[in-house]
Amino acid sequence: MSKSSTSKVVRYSRDKLPPDRSNWARINAMTDEEAMAAALSDPDAQPLTPERLARMRRVSRVKVIRQRLAMTQAEFAEAFHLPITTLRDWEQHRSTPDAPARALLLAIERDPEVMRRLLADRAA
Repeated sequence: MSKSSTSKVVRYSRDKLPPDRSNWARINAMTDEEAMAAALSDPDAQPLTPERLARMRRVSRVKVIRQRLAMTQAEFAEAFHLPITTLRDWEQHRSTPDAPARALLLAIERDPEVMRRLLADRAA
């Protein structure tokens, strides 16, 4: 990619994505060696080395759940009666949820609306 070129950021909604132009039949027909050679030939999308992969950190599962629900940290913490500092610590890997917190997060992940309703009833 040329450093002198400019690019325009385009955002699509899920229901209006551009058509997929990938030739999946060709990709699926490639051997592992051919796929690796193709990946290595693309300077903008090099495969990760084991060293770079080891330095990467996973996105916190708590953060994934919260983002899937399209909630801010403050909204998530308030809706599910969690201290926001605890939520931040979980998302930034400073601490990990204990067993009861993991159970709550699993329930939120499986049915967030039921959990919101149950916890909202608790406040009443």
